[in-house]
Amino acid sequence: MIRTIVMLTFWGLAAPLAALIGFPWTFITGDIRLLYRLFMFGAWNGVRLTGVRVQTVGLDKLDPARTYIFMSNHVSNLDPPITIPLIPRRTSVMVKKELFSYPILGQAMRMGSLVPVDRGNRDAGIESVRFAKQVVQQGLNMTIYVEGHRSFDGKLMPFKKGPFYLAMECGVPVVPVTITGTHYVMPKGRFAIKPGTATVIFHPPIEPKDFGSRDCLMEKVRVAIDSGLPDEYRTKQTLKV
Repeated sequence: MIRTIVMLTFWGLAAPLAALIGFPWTFITGDIRLLYRLFMFGAWNGVRLTGVRVQTVGLDKLDPARTYIFMSNHVSNLDPPITIPLIPRRTSVMVKKELFSYPILGQAMRMGSLVPVDRGNRDAGIESVRFAKQVVQQGLNMTIYVEGHRSFDGKLMPFKKGPFYLAMECGVPVVPVTITGTHYVMPKGRFAIKPGTATVIFHPPIEPKDFGSRDCLMEKVRVAIDSGLPDEYRTKQTLKV
């Protein structure tokens, strides 16, 4: 419990400071990169204060000059502040539209070209995919938690279709990402954080020429993410192409 409070307190103090420095600079220069780096610094170090250590696999194999769509599993509230600062260059993410109503946070997300999502509205979901396509076409990466919700048991849930429509429309490489360990240190439904190690596996990119159909791409991503999970969370399946 104390570790979680320490992390939240650090974020609560760091966010206004980052905004105080980053917002004026962004408004004056029109360049959001400083604000983005400040928030990534705060997110990453807030998690480190809890005693959670992070190791990565495959990140060094990615070309930082290319634009990717990262598709990840999701098991903990710690997943975004751990994975997003690792992404080469700036990335956008899809987030609940309600978060855009928060004064400082909402403004920062708009300036960062984050994509609002209304999970209960199909038409709004289609609009989110269109907006995300514009963001990717600007050269920004996109990071998506393809299950749409956190998993309670650490196993993969059904994937949302929107991310795969987006990938087919954009024609940029898809990088499957497996997060393990965060289900142990802070699973869904628990507030307290335990010290431990989180591992983020960046699988080889799936190139647009290898996508096949939307369903084929979805299964390739599922198999890749699933292959990085511990045995007890892994599902047995064969890839159909």
